[in-house]
Amino acid sequence: MKTLIGGAIGAVLGLIGLAIWWKPFLQLLAGSIPIMLLLGGGLALYLGFDELKDTWKNEKKTS
Repeated sequence: MKTLIGGAIGAVLGLIGLAIWWKPFLQLLAGSIPIMLLLGGGLALYLGFDELKDTWKNEKKTS
């Protein structure tokens, strides 16, 4: 029950905070999107290259 009440209070305070600081929230969001895209792209490149190396290694073993 305490968790439910705490969650409800947190949600209400979050909505009030968004209403008061909407413009700074959008600025923060606009600044974080390019960083997230850059990090996500780097991770995808790393995982793709790692998978490609595994494929090459398996092809070498079967040949």
